[in-house]
This record gives sequence, C-alpha cells and structure tokens, in this order.
Amino acid sequence: MEKALMAFAAALCVLGGCVTGIMEGKVAVKAVESIGKNPDAADKIQSMAIIGAAISETCAIYCLLVAFLIIFILGA
Repeated sequence: MEKALMAFAAALCVLGGCVTGIMEGKVAVKAVESIGKNPDAADKIQSMAIIGAAISETCAIYCLLVAFLIIFILGA
C-alpha cells in the first residue's frame, strides 16, 4: 500500500510538470497573438514571455526533482 501511494505521489508530481508545459504553450500563443496585434511592442512582449516561461519552468523542474526523489530515494 505504501509503494502504491508513493507511486501515486510521483505521478502527481509528473502531472504538475505536464500542466506547466501546457500553460507555457498558452503563454507562447498569447505572446504571438499580442505581437500580431501590436508589432511595435514585440520586444517588450517577447522579453516578458521568455521571463514568464523561465519562471514557470522552475516549477516543472521542481516537480521532476520531487518525482525522482520519491521514486529513487524512497523506493517506490
């Protein structure tokens, strides 16, 4: 039972990483739409989109790290 709960916790961590990837895709889509509507602000929009993606990517990295810790350290 404990191993099943650890595997479920690792799966939830991986799910967090997947959700982060989907949301980063949405950020990219909105940035491209915004640049299409206002090409003069392309530099500002692009820099903010890159900063936002980098910050949200840390969440995915932490989720992956926790999943590895659960699987390999706790032995799920």
